[in-house]
Amino acid sequence: MDIQYGILSDQGKVRTSNEDSYAANADRRLFLVADGMGGHAAGEVASKIAASTMEESIAHSSNDQPEAALFSAAVKANARIHETQSLEPELAGMGSTLTALSFKDNRYYIAHVGDSRAYLLRDGVLDQLTRDHSLVWHLFESGILSKEELSSHPQKNLITRSIGPHPQVEIDLERGEAREGDVYLLCSDGLTDVVPDDTIREILSDSQKSPQAMGEALVTTANRAGGPDNVTVVVVRLGEHEISGAAPNPVEENPPS
Repeated sequence: MDIQYGILSDQGKVRTSNEDSYAANADRRLFLVADGMGGHAAGEVASKIAASTMEESIAHSSNDQPEAALFSAAVKANARIHETQSLEPELAGMGSTLTALSFKDNRYYIAHVGDSRAYLLRDGVLDQLTRDHSLVWHLFESGILSKEELSSHPQKNLITRSIGPHPQVEIDLERGEAREGDVYLLCSDGLTDVVPDDTIREILSDSQKSPQAMGEALVTTANRAGGPDNVTVVVVRLGEHEISGAAPNPVEENPPS
């Protein structure tokens, strides 16, 4: 399966550091976003451990069972973060979201914990493939809040599940058919808190843009909306081109054309 991808991580306009991490390994068909939490640089440590452990584990796994490999890698990431904070008291309480995407033949596979998201744009329709592990998402599913109200709720940052704080973690697994023309987006909540789904769909629908240009446009849009948080995006497009990707570039003040 031919893959194009773009990646970009930005500090945003308010935060003084970037606690997001990502991975994009086309050879292993692995893409992920991790959003750290914990303060005093602990969040950055947690997200980096999550990303590096996932890459390391997938690199040593069999390609025959991608879903099992994603699950095992996420379990290892959780254990490594938990062990690290046990050995280093100054990192106590750290954790990270994790949203990882893999492909095998004509199928996609997702492992997910936290409130980073995976989206799929297909035939002009944008679907959120993951459910947020957060208090406000529970209120949304209960019909108490609309999706548009999630980002303005005072408890929007209270997540109910993350990688690292506890010895075990429940990991959501998703799978589905992958088709030529699909565009997948993995992103931290620094994007979705300020950029509505309709705008995300519009940017991802521009077939003239490369995945890297799409990612840059998404991050620029988030920063123009105030950039209150770190924002990280990984855009993956399935098509007829050879595997290619671009390293993150500084965000431009004007959206890419």
